[in-house]
Amino acid sequence: MTTQNAIEWPEKYLPGTGDNFVSNEVVVQGTTAARVWRFLVDTSEWEGYYDNVADISFPQGGGPRLSDGLAFRFATFGFPPLDALVVRFQEPVEGVPGRLSWTAKQDGGPEERLDVLHAWLVEDLPGGRVRVLTQETQTGAPAAALARQRPDPMLNGHQAWLDGLVRAASK
Repeated sequence: MTTQNAIEWPEKYLPGTGDNFVSNEVVVQGTTAARVWRFLVDTSEWEGYYDNVADISFPQGGGPRLSDGLAFRFATFGFPPLDALVVRFQEPVEGVPGRLSWTAKQDGGPEERLDVLHAWLVEDLPGGRVRVLTQETQTGAPAAALARQRPDPMLNGHQAWLDGLVRAASK
């Protein structure tokens, strides 16, 4: 029997306690966790494989490679650029999954305020397989509005991100 790793959630962002939550996962062959990780943490690659992200910048310097504590901005899902901060950065190594999480916030009045935690887990599995799990929890009126839409734009958007990431890492 094999046990799979899970996202480790700060209490503030526990799934099911906010206004919107999605989970997307793929398990593939033909690449490695290290290669997927390279394309995930290099933001200069994002727009090449994911069309729902734009205007990536690093207002305090650094980048384009994400790292622990790095502040960055990006636009997605039609929101103005969100202020993001990497809060978890653990590269995958043999027997240990890669873990990446960032918070993203949009300030403003009650109708504009948004608070997000987007988490990733990247791990090698037996048999030459790689598992990529991404989950996001959101609070705020914009998150609640997204959650009511059908088809679910966040679920579909994150699946497109996963599919593009795996395609890029598999080339």
